[in-house]
Amino acid sequence: TISWLKTKIQEDLFPHLRKCFEDPITEKQKQLITTLEIVQVERHITSHLYQWMGRPLEDRHAVARAFVAKAVYNYGTTRLLIEALHTMPNLRMICGFQKKSDIPSESTFSRAFGEFAKSELADKVHKALVKEHLSGELIGHISKDSTAIEGNERPKKKEAKEEKTESKKRGRPKKGEIRENKEDKRINKQVKQRPSEALQDIPTFCDVGCKKNAHGYKETWIGYKFHVDTSDSGLPVTTVLTSASLHDSQVAIPMMKMTTDKVTYLYDLMDSAYDAEPIYEVSKALGHVAIIEKNPRRGDVIPMSPAETLRYNERTVAERFNSRLKGEFGGETVMVRGHKKVKLHLMFGVIALFADQLLKLLT
Repeated sequence: TISWLKTKIQEDLFPHLRKCFEDPITEKQKQLITTLEIVQVERHITSHLYQWMGRPLEDRHAVARAFVAKAVYNYGTTRLLIEALHTMPNLRMICGFQKKSDIPSESTFSRAFGEFAKSELADKVHKALVKEHLSGELIGHISKDSTAIEGNERPKKKEAKEEKTESKKRGRPKKGEIRENKEDKRINKQVKQRPSEALQDIPTFCDVGCKKNAHGYKETWIGYKFHVDTSDSGLPVTTVLTSASLHDSQVAIPMMKMTTDKVTYLYDLMDSAYDAEPIYEVSKALGHVAIIEKNPRRGDVIPMSPAETLRYNERTVAERFNSRLKGEFGGETVMVRGHKKVKLHLMFGVIALFADQLLKLLT
């Protein structure tokens, strides 16, 4: 389908646009045109929201296409995007603005962004892309990983822990003594929960995260953590944005269930942060084989078999995806605030990367 679409664009659309545009079409503009044709973001904008007030629906289509262009061009701010629309006639027309006077103000772009965030526009586009291009495929491995997202807001202060009034004695309770049952761990609850229920218990506010880098030193950041399930071909299947302090293992189970509902795959590949018994159990119950690097906290580590090691090496696709998202599609320039807006900003990059990766698979 993508091969046919690419040929159609090259043979029919590009020659037509050359006649319409005064300036030559650059390679980057060709990339944007093809990306917009693949993702078709305007199809997922709900019309009834703009029927009775504000600008016409067509303007929201153009604004949405402009935000995709922002991800493709890796512009750090909306102001840079607006400047490019004013100075690049081809870009302006590709997005859907015929004249300079049609380009909305920065505040209008901001309001539209808030509307798109509320309606989860980019999530709908991504879901449609996965359904169209991956739901009919048999995927060998799904690689799970997370990446730090630096925010542009103050971290939420942690609530002070309640002091224990009475020290509990070890051993069996006395006759007539009633003790409260320990609250079950989140990861154990998730085994029987639906993904939507499990994600409601996941913190999504901005806070401080900490992790070890490749050299073994601890790094901290203020913001969020972006979790992604990636296929062998480097296409993102499921994404979740959480607080930076959340441990990776806390979203593994709902993400596995969400990914299983979307695509058919065989192996779950994860690093040592996901080495927990409930994750193995859920993966097996869903019909998959979990290959997880053993965590040394349990003492002696049994090395993987050669076959498992070979499969585990496929997990580098998740690292490459995170690197491309942050380096090429706006993941390092998060200027908006609030979970929904940060997620939308990242998801515009995700759908742009999805289209770009599809095109790379053809070459």
